[in-house]
Amino acid sequence: MHVKFCGFTQLDDIKAAVQLNVDAVGLVFYPPSPRAVTIEQAQTLSAAVPAFINVVALVVNMTEDQLITLANNVAFDVIQFHGDESPEQCRQLASTVNKRWMKALRINAEQDTRDSVSGQIDSFAAAGASSILLDAYHQHKYGGTGARFDWSLIPHNSSLPIILAGGLDADNGAATSDLPIYAVDVSGGIEIDKGKKDPAKMRAFMKAVKRDRWQNETLSEPSNISS
Repeated sequence: MHVKFCGFTQLDDIKAAVQLNVDAVGLVFYPPSPRAVTIEQAQTLSAAVPAFINVVALVVNMTEDQLITLANNVAFDVIQFHGDESPEQCRQLASTVNKRWMKALRINAEQDTRDSVSGQIDSFAAAGASSILLDAYHQHKYGGTGARFDWSLIPHNSSLPIILAGGLDADNGAATSDLPIYAVDVSGGIEIDKGKKDPAKMRAFMKAVKRDRWQNETLSEPSNISS
């Protein structure tokens, strides 16, 4: 299971996530969000991320000019389109800045079925997406709600690797190991306040979703018991 921590605004939180060997960190470039960062903030935060940990730029209905400015000023690896972007719009925007990309789908249990979700994934796969992110639907928000959707709607045999988001924390993180997903994406579940992470919650989440790795670490720790 791969892990992305999202919504960073503090340098110390980035450093703590790096020490936990998180696979990706997400920076939010959507001004209405309480977790949004400026280009200047993002430059400082991304500079603290070592090689082999991806920096993901979360954007919502960003224009081509805005995306070009962002890419010219901030070092990031993957675009996360989290708005109303169509498959073709995602493809065109990502190709403009030559970046890999993924699309967030907001799952509405009252309207969506597993087949309809699978069909949406197929359309973004055909446009060149690297992954798909499934999040909970909210009428007035594009994400970061802390709500969990019906996981039974996650399709099996998806045409793209699935990243699960929405209402995740250390308590339910372990349950994701049984789902047909590639990765998990958490923000609110590891926070003290919006945009401010809790190192203990981050560590607990990693322990929950990467149990094998953490168990191995525990077993390899030297014993303090003398013979």
